[in-house]
Amino acid sequence: MFKKLTLSALTALALSAGGAFAAGGEGHIEDFDFSFEGPFGTYDQMQLQRGLKVYTEVCAACHGLKFVPIRSLGEEGALGYSEDEVRAYAAQNFEVFDEELDDFRPARPADNFPENTGVGAPDLSLMAKARAGFHGPYGLGINQMVKGMGGAEYIASLLTGYTGETKEEAGVTLYANTAFPGGWISMAPPLAGEDVDFDDGHSNSLHHESQDVAAFLMWTAEPKMMARKQAGFVGVFFLVVLSVLLYLVNKRIWKPVKYGRKD
Repeated sequence: MFKKLTLSALTALALSAGGAFAAGGEGHIEDFDFSFEGPFGTYDQMQLQRGLKVYTEVCAACHGLKFVPIRSLGEEGALGYSEDEVRAYAAQNFEVFDEELDDFRPARPADNFPENTGVGAPDLSLMAKARAGFHGPYGLGINQMVKGMGGAEYIASLLTGYTGETKEEAGVTLYANTAFPGGWISMAPPLAGEDVDFDDGHSNSLHHESQDVAAFLMWTAEPKMMARKQAGFVGVFFLVVLSVLLYLVNKRIWKPVKYGRKD
């Protein structure tokens, strides 16, 4: 009975996987090397700052970050900005509608990044988490365990995956993209390389711009990732110590029974 159930499950898995690949399935996701990958990885503050600049000067024209408080840019473990820098960034780049004033005003650190619904583009606050699907053989997540591939890789691969081919369907122009499921996407290539100038002199090629903004969007979706990793390390350490103590206590308690009590 167990053998039949196992064979049935394997057959269903193979058929569903084969159907997904036949229908186009997932696109090609490149394995980018991000500093925050793995149990000991951490965010690169300079990369996050570059990614914020790419988002502000390019992506914010169509996409919002409505779930991200602007003040979080200056929090510990974030982008390393001071309160004054965060305040200046908010006021210079965004306006928000104030119900008390019944008018727009410059954004403040207490505000969230504005929502952008002008062209119906998706909000990017949780994009890196939403796109952290299981890539690799049969969608089992093998690549995530081995290479750490996830949502940030998907975003960077999408931004660099345009082939230059276009087609029109129902009056909508579609662009060929090797990373997008199905191979065609309605978003025009947002980056071309050299779109922004980085203050630290870092390369602004298409590959680097895509990787930097993908890292920033990973931070918007997981701003407390480093704190969670640290808490996990502390928890594992205490569990190891507790396990050793329990083992020693268990040996001491059962030693007379195992070896016989000597009076």
